[in-house]
Amino acid sequence: MITSSMMISVIIIIMITALNMISKKSTYDREKSSPFECGFDPKNSSRLPFSLHFFLIAIIFAIFDVELTLFLPLVLLTKKLSSKKFLICISSFFIILLYGLIHEWKEGALNWVN
Repeated sequence: MITSSMMISVIIIIMITALNMISKKSTYDREKSSPFECGFDPKNSSRLPFSLHFFLIAIIFAIFDVELTLFLPLVLLTKKLSSKKFLICISSFFIILLYGLIHEWKEGALNWVN
């Protein structure tokens, strides 16, 4: 058992070493990595600027959207819990959501113009 697993390991190591030696090594070529524009050098950058603030707003929206989907099953708790426990459960959920929104607001993540 041990000898067969050692033999397999040796064969794998030999194959990896041989493939690394035979494989074509690619070198960095500036012409191949640059964007092609009818044979001329490009006038502008091919990449558009990325708004990190827009990405942050999208992430915050996704987080609050997921929390909203967590709110929907709370309706099923109305049958199982008394009205006092249900009110405590919903109010604590809303307090956590409101705290997160206030925190993001104070951090300036919701201000579009900085």
